[in-house]
Amino acid sequence: MIEQLYTQAPANSWVVCLDEMGPESARSHRGQRLVQAPQRAAQEIDYGRRGKGYVFGAFRPASGAALTDTYSRRTTVNWVDFFTQVEAWIPADIERVYAIVDNLSTHRATDVLLFSLAHPRWEFVFQPKYAAYLNLIEPWWNVLRSLALQGRRFATWDDVCAAVQSATAYWNAHRHPFVWGHRRRHRSRRQSGIASLPKVA
Repeated sequence: MIEQLYTQAPANSWVVCLDEMGPESARSHRGQRLVQAPQRAAQEIDYGRRGKGYVFGAFRPASGAALTDTYSRRTTVNWVDFFTQVEAWIPADIERVYAIVDNLSTHRATDVLLFSLAHPRWEFVFQPKYAAYLNLIEPWWNVLRSLALQGRRFATWDDVCAAVQSATAYWNAHRHPFVWGHRRRHRSRRQSGIASLPKVA
């Protein structure tokens, strides 16, 4: 069902992957740094007790478009509040919205059911247990962490929120689709020229 929605979605419909990332803390996040031998990589201890919260996200694999917002807690109220933002984000002329979500109890709460009744174009598609790979927002979380958090130190949770919003805007300006079954790999550019022939003994 989920694979078919990714590859053959019905006409005039959106497939949207939804999930939360976190808890994320206002702390130092590891980055990438060149260390010359014989030096040893070191990082200052940071317990990150300066605030924490969750990043709620909606990701449309067909276009790569993403929507995020930050909340201090992962509750049903916040989850449904984020749905209202996603509903406003999706064009009004889209007839059907297929929401891919996991089986967290918050995602099956009564308030979620009431939201779906109030918005008939929404259909929730729950991924099977132990099948997180079916939700394409999971690999996109890695992209967001790299853009927003990697190699940075945050003094407050508000700083984390600002970084997430800035990174989401940057991604949307340079986005690309996530195609089911095709992993996007980085390939180094080959140098132009003639390859040297193998030596013959």
